[in-house]
Amino acid sequence: MGALALAPGASLGAQVRPTDPRNETFVGSELEDYLRLLQVTGDAGLYPWSVRSFSPGEVERLLAPESVHPWGGRFAVPSGPGSGLRAGLVRPRVGVEYNTAFPYGANDGAVWSGRGATVSLQAGFSAVLGPLSVTVAPVAFWAENREFDLQANGYEGRLAFADARWPDLVDSPQRFGDGTYARIDPGQSTVRADLGPVALGVSSANQQWGPARYNPVILGGNAPGFVHAFAGTSRPVDLWVGKVHGRLVWGRLEQSEYSGMPSDSSRRLMSGLVATFTPRGLPGLEVGLTRFFHAPWTADGVDRADLLLPLQGFLKVGLDDRDDNEDAEVRNQLASLFFRAVLPGSGFEVYGEYGRDDHNWDFRDFVLEPDHQSAYTLGLSKVWERSGTERVAVHGEVTNSQVTHLSRVRPEGSFYYHTGLRQGHTHRGQFLGSPAIYGGAGSTLAAEYYQPGGRWSISWDRALRQDDAPIMWGYGSSSQGVDSYHTLRAEVLRFVGRWELAGELAGVYNRRRYFDSNVFNLNAGLSVSSSF
Repeated sequence: MGALALAPGASLGAQVRPTDPRNETFVGSELEDYLRLLQVTGDAGLYPWSVRSFSPGEVERLLAPESVHPWGGRFAVPSGPGSGLRAGLVRPRVGVEYNTAFPYGANDGAVWSGRGATVSLQAGFSAVLGPLSVTVAPVAFWAENREFDLQANGYEGRLAFADARWPDLVDSPQRFGDGTYARIDPGQSTVRADLGPVALGVSSANQQWGPARYNPVILGGNAPGFVHAFAGTSRPVDLWVGKVHGRLVWGRLEQSEYSGMPSDSSRRLMSGLVATFTPRGLPGLEVGLTRFFHAPWTADGVDRADLLLPLQGFLKVGLDDRDDNEDAEVRNQLASLFFRAVLPGSGFEVYGEYGRDDHNWDFRDFVLEPDHQSAYTLGLSKVWERSGTERVAVHGEVTNSQVTHLSRVRPEGSFYYHTGLRQGHTHRGQFLGSPAIYGGAGSTLAAEYYQPGGRWSISWDRALRQDDAPIMWGYGSSSQGVDSYHTLRAEVLRFVGRWELAGELAGVYNRRRYFDSNVFNLNAGLSVSSSF
């Protein structure tokens, strides 16, 4: 449902509360997007945005009690840190979404919206005691998953539902079976300890790496969060030349029932790193990198070398275990470099991320062919203050991962396409990054209006799916062109007493669906959450 109120597709939790005295935890993309707006306008302190989810302490520091902003009467941070137990509820949320012609949705976390109705429910509780914080916020959903025409992929039976382009190499089902589809997921749940400058924890919450709003290259809120352990900094650490902030992560990735991989290879180990650096004297600038490894989860378990994968060299030619460890041949690395710049007081933000879906063989390969297996996202935002309690924002973002001209002389696959561990860059059948990046390209233009009673927005999205098989195998051009989506969406969020009501209506025009005819889908959604 996009960025509707407290949607389960992103992770952020803190004990902020409405103006009544109850402590409540808000988990979702709506509060995160709002805090980012406040940072751009100068109503919240400058802080690295590319290492998320945030801890309760980070959210409370960002939501400064003395600032005047549109939702200042709605949210407030606890008065003083305190040393006792603070407990509260995760605001329960019920959502309903409907698609008339085909599945449609993105950045919805565990929730997959098929054709017909999809109903989701999120609830839970949280507690903070000194450096320890706990959030339990599971989500359950039921999708009607009505029938629609599938693109033929050469298979029958179970695998007929698999990915249309690469059913053997990417675990991205077109449809999750021929009946209703339902799951209960641990959702945005985390146990965390902030011990001085160090943070340790275990979580199933979605992580957001990099500065992108809509199309993150490596990791975002499109798929369910995966169970993981993490260790990193609890806040940026000052090294005089600048501040560093980062996180090491180790987790378990799973496949859907419609993957071509055998059951004994259904699980994978992920190990990754995200880090940012803010130069001294430039508090509005952050630069950083990510590394994300897929590795086999063997019967012997995980060893020390697997855990240290994010710290290994960037060039394949220098890896000692390449010839004597068969697992090294099926591992896959994704990596990215990114930046984000906020000009304090100007209401302006610009950001970008450049990613690769493979190691470079050597330094010559790195220098001469930087666009091999590459993707980028570029974006900017401008926010105007109409009054102390009104803000108008405009956002624009483009992403591109199309197979390049290098395919004429060197095999090159789609981003997120893997030949060793053949589930691709997915978890439970959904992409860990942006689906537009697997497709080939995308763009978004959006306008938002914030005021004390809520928010409204209108946006236009474009995403395309490239027919890349001829290009990948050296033919140089696509035989069928592109299959593109154009979406015009309107969203509204209203605060009514203790209730939050959100709705959206989107028209999705799929031009040349399956590289053939045009199809129109109407996507509608409603959600309700309330304090008690």
